[in-house]
Amino acid sequence: MQHLHLIRRYHPKGTNGTLYYNGVLQCHTIELPWLHNQKQISCIPEGEYLLKKRYSAKFGDHIVVVGVPNRSLILIHPANDASKELKGCIAPVTTLTGPGKGSGSRKACKALLQWLYPMLETQALYLKISSQ
Repeated sequence: MQHLHLIRRYHPKGTNGTLYYNGVLQCHTIELPWLHNQKQISCIPEGEYLLKKRYSAKFGDHIVVVGVPNRSLILIHPANDASKELKGCIAPVTTLTGPGKGSGSRKACKALLQWLYPMLETQALYLKISSQ
């Protein structure tokens, strides 16, 4: 079973993370703060979740995080400010600029999808979320 490992750091105004595959840094991430898994205002709980490919008119190609308790449509898509652009989703960023904020999200997301999409064609891939 293959894993991406997201290691989080929680802040009152947002959650920052670092995403690794096989111990190699892939990108940083931003999310909403932890507010007990409340829909649309909280990041999702720590745990292990299946990743699948998804397409929508709004985000184009992206990833959906499957099996989050009491939540649906948790996506991995571009955003540079969690409080303004996310409703529980995870955004890859090139650089972290503050709690729940980053820059270069489209670039980071594109790079992530370039190697993730082919992998998802041939195998199951899970996202393991934990804190430092």
